[in-house]
Amino acid sequence: MNLELLQPVFESVGRNEGALISVLQQAQDIYGYLPIEVLEYIAQNMGLTTAKVLGVTTFYAQFRTKPVGKHLIMLCQGTACHVNGSGMIEEIIKEHLQIEEGDISADGLFTYNNVACLGCCSLAPAMMIGDKVYGNLDKDKTVDALNAIKRGEGS
Repeated sequence: MNLELLQPVFESVGRNEGALISVLQQAQDIYGYLPIEVLEYIAQNMGLTTAKVLGVTTFYAQFRTKPVGKHLIMLCQGTACHVNGSGMIEEIIKEHLQIEEGDISADGLFTYNNVACLGCCSLAPAMMIGDKVYGNLDKDKTVDALNAIKRGEGS
């Protein structure tokens, strides 16, 4: 892993503690996730402890510490989505892709995660795949969205 790719990040956003979230976001963009060696390198270069950097990384849901598939599915489990059937959508995703939460599908295309809220309650139940929100989900809409992405037509 080429850790020197982070040097321009430090130069652009700085090395003070207030820049940590920006550094983590850009590091995740570079590597796709935040492995421990990247977190240790960030800590060393910012004068922070690894525990501090890891604490921030694990506190925020946007950061990933293990690799993900090409398409990250975030299924909302907030109150509105839960009441409107997100549990059923979760089972459909797991069955259709043959994965458990946090796993990568066998074809490497998908990782599925539950999230506390996507902020689109009027579309409940909802999921995001990449930057696209899929709302008012039922079995057919969920399977259609996943199949479209498999065919290269979606997110």
